[in-house]
Amino acid sequence: MEAVPPLYRVAGTAGPQGDEDRLGVPDGPGAPLDELVGAYPNYNEEEEERRYYRRKRLGVLKNVLAASAGGMLTYGVYLGLLQMQLILHYDETYREVKYGNMGLPDIDSKMLMGINVTPIAALLYTPVLIRFFGTKWMMFLAVGIYALFVSTNYWERYYTLVPSAVALGMAIVPLWASMGNYITRMAQKYYEYSHYKERDEQGPQQRPPRGSHAPYLLVFQTIFYSFFHLSFACAQLPMIYFLNHYLYDLNHTLYNVQSCGTDSQGILLGFNKTVLRTLPRSGNLIVVESVLMAVAFLAMLLVLGLCGAAYRPTEEIDLRSVGWGNIFQLPFKHVRDFRLRHLVPFFIYSGFEVLFACTGLGLGYGVCSVGLERLAYLLVAYSLGASASSILGLLGLWLPRQVPLVGGAGVHLLLTLGLFFWAPAPRVLRHIWILYVAAVLWGVGSALNKTGLSTLLGILYEDKERQDFIFTIYHWWQAVAIFVVYLGSSLPMKAKLAVLLLTLVAATASYLWMEQKLRRGVVPRQPRIPRPQHKVRGYRYLEEENSDESDAEGVHGGGSGGGLGDCVEEEAPPAGPRPGPEPAGLCRRPCPYEQALGGDGPEEE
Repeated sequence: MEAVPPLYRVAGTAGPQGDEDRLGVPDGPGAPLDELVGAYPNYNEEEEERRYYRRKRLGVLKNVLAASAGGMLTYGVYLGLLQMQLILHYDETYREVKYGNMGLPDIDSKMLMGINVTPIAALLYTPVLIRFFGTKWMMFLAVGIYALFVSTNYWERYYTLVPSAVALGMAIVPLWASMGNYITRMAQKYYEYSHYKERDEQGPQQRPPRGSHAPYLLVFQTIFYSFFHLSFACAQLPMIYFLNHYLYDLNHTLYNVQSCGTDSQGILLGFNKTVLRTLPRSGNLIVVESVLMAVAFLAMLLVLGLCGAAYRPTEEIDLRSVGWGNIFQLPFKHVRDFRLRHLVPFFIYSGFEVLFACTGLGLGYGVCSVGLERLAYLLVAYSLGASASSILGLLGLWLPRQVPLVGGAGVHLLLTLGLFFWAPAPRVLRHIWILYVAAVLWGVGSALNKTGLSTLLGILYEDKERQDFIFTIYHWWQAVAIFVVYLGSSLPMKAKLAVLLLTLVAATASYLWMEQKLRRGVVPRQPRIPRPQHKVRGYRYLEEENSDESDAEGVHGGGSGGGLGDCVEEEAPPAGPRPGPEPAGLCRRPCPYEQALGGDGPEEE
């Protein structure tokens, strides 16, 4: 029989063409080693590098979209559940039939108190939590607390609703501060991955030019707030597809309402105590709450599975290693910066205007005149207007950065003046188109306000060592404003509009004054970020390169790092005995033994 040739060539044997393959390289034991283990002959290092950084940029875009979608679903579920819960608990028949004398109104008031009062203390613990858990894990834990609040509505009792509301209040500022910090970091990383060649030429420790990441930051904040404002529309889905089928029409609910709009007092004075035509079945309520719980769980999975880390592990260690006492104090020390002091009125107004869109415009003008069954559609109009108008924030790519922020303030100023003199008649639908136009225009101003403020903070404070402090201060002032609105909910509408108008004018004037100071060259006073103090554990600090050095340490003799500057590493000396003692001025990293003793190297005796 004729021998069948082997399917695979045997190592060391000659091929069908003899001792040389098709490339002319000798095969078998005499083949040169470099040809066997060397680099692939068609390897293009530049092309592989380009593909690598392209994957990195796509990963950053994935992170931004996942964080934006997670924030939208989380806030949408929270608002939708809270709105449906408050409407059901408001109805007298529902309370008496379902809960008897359990005191549901008292539970609701304490629950709202927990949500609105607890964030006042957030400035004390938010930076510590963000530094301890890290930005991504803080986002995940906060979204989990929102999901916990949703789950407690399966069994509505004092000991479930009130503690979960307090926990939710504690998570509000950490969630949105870490979200703002995360989007800003993604813009900086996208710039690094897009300009990797320039970074290689300048050196890994060289900071990029100031403001270089601003275009990417503007685009990413636009994406984030386009998703965020859609959460108000998502929150209305339970109303539109479920609760609206059980509501009385406006002739019943508004029968005793005498005045609306600017003539109204408090929230819906004279509104009927029974708003439900028929009571929803418990099984249907459980189905709706289960859908909301599933969406909250999906938001957790988005943040956990698709959001990458905001910092490298060594950067996270550096951020924690400045000392927990310093982390606690630094938000208060940033009050020295005149830029933050000038922006505080805008922070407060940012909280005022969101609450006014939901309670003032939605309830005092909308529900009071056209009925509770149209509240969802008014808020959907506000949501879609704000989401679509977030794209107007991209005007900052071509116009001065003051234009979007002041433009949004101008839209709100005109609307507030118009609402100050308008009192729609109850139970009249002729003017409903005015309400929809006002809701859309208010959404335009909200979008320009939120996008402009977050982008401005990311541009003014580029240092990664202080971004979480800045966004904590921003969202803490928003929480303070929401608390003030909660306290003043019983004020007349004219008083609310007057406070809103004065805050808006003061915020715009203060912001323009800050920009004038910056144009004059006034240098802001920023607190020094202490140098990280690492503990020696394991072999991490036996490496040749200083991979744990923060960007602030790379500025020689200054910057926010304090201590030693960026030392250019010397070439390794040849093997053998050293010709003499090491010069005292030579800058090198201390060995682990010297670090354990607390020294800074050989120059410290």
